[in-house]
Amino acid sequence: MPCLSLSNNDGCVVSRNKAAKELGIQMGVPIFKIRDKIAKYGIVTFSANYVLYGDMSSRVMDSLAMFAPDIEVYSIDEAWLDLTPFSHQNVTEYAHHIKDTVSQWTGIPVSLGVATTKTLAKVSLQVAKETSRYNSVFNLDDSPEAESILATFPVADIWGIGRQYNKWLNAQGIETAKELRDANEGLIRKKMGVVGVRMIHELRGISCLPLKLVAKPKKETCVSRSFGQPVTKLADLQEAIAAYASRAAEKLREQGQVAEAMVVFARTSPFKPGYFRQSVTVTFSIATNYTPAIVEAARKAMERIYEPGREFQKAGVLMVGLASETTIQGHLWEKDEDWEKRKRLMSIMDKVNERFGRGTLEIAASGVRQIWRMQSKWQSPRYTTCWAELPVASC
Repeated sequence: MPCLSLSNNDGCVVSRNKAAKELGIQMGVPIFKIRDKIAKYGIVTFSANYVLYGDMSSRVMDSLAMFAPDIEVYSIDEAWLDLTPFSHQNVTEYAHHIKDTVSQWTGIPVSLGVATTKTLAKVSLQVAKETSRYNSVFNLDDSPEAESILATFPVADIWGIGRQYNKWLNAQGIETAKELRDANEGLIRKKMGVVGVRMIHELRGISCLPLKLVAKPKKETCVSRSFGQPVTKLADLQEAIAAYASRAAEKLREQGQVAEAMVVFARTSPFKPGYFRQSVTVTFSIATNYTPAIVEAARKAMERIYEPGREFQKAGVLMVGLASETTIQGHLWEKDEDWEKRKRLMSIMDKVNERFGRGTLEIAASGVRQIWRMQSKWQSPRYTTCWAELPVASC
């Protein structure tokens, strides 16, 4: 059955299953452009449910971590595993065991591509996904077809090759992974620099991209949403920005970071005449992740952005100048006990929301009616994180 996941506010397609791809549904296409196709083929659509996605991703990654000493979580649905300690045994069989176990424990089907380098593993993964006879696991190192696969694998599909590089490589007569692997390093270095040379070495089986076992600290954190309906009143805009700023502060604390500044922005619909976008940057005298201070600054910034008569469609905050919470520098007139009180207050708020669900404790400035809330007409239940939405089994 073809299925689609939609973005915030049900605006566009952000994920498709195989059946939907075969119907020609493109990633990022606005939903209003494919309404006829959805009706014609009975395509099932789901609103974004990031709580469910995040929890299931965490379960899958925890399961994968049971099978390798080192794991790099690359994205919400992708990870690298170091299987070097298992090279003395049949790695392909071991990969099948990983796939079957993750499916049994979480119900999530996964595909595994095995190779000596990350770039070759991505090639291998694509083969595993697209060729049914491999049953979602493919080991390029162990395959007699490795050379022919690289000879037909489009250079455009190699991990890290963008549109411009693909165009240039094609102009040089390099159209496949094998041709790039065997290309002149000097020629590639002139155009693509050390990144291109590294790519050639990876295709030759020389690992240049080790696992990143510790995630890099974030440099920015953004919270923005489209509104469920156009917002014209300043009070409603301030409610929305207060909620987004509150969530941004919560994310900073989760990351153990503070922000030196914040960019507050809002815009009207780009598809309507008179497009308007405005932003204001606020600098904090002391880097902070304290919700009341961030929310107050965001509400004041929105006063400077607001123009009567505009129909605002989206707003958000971008926290910048991020640093570790342990490096906060106070100033001469602030008492240490004030900072400790604020920290304890936020810690209590976060623990309550973690235990009883996000939104149990909210800052009052985010309002009650919240007419600006996103539409999520087709959202599935939060099966794994909300008691009230647990699936019910009948015997």
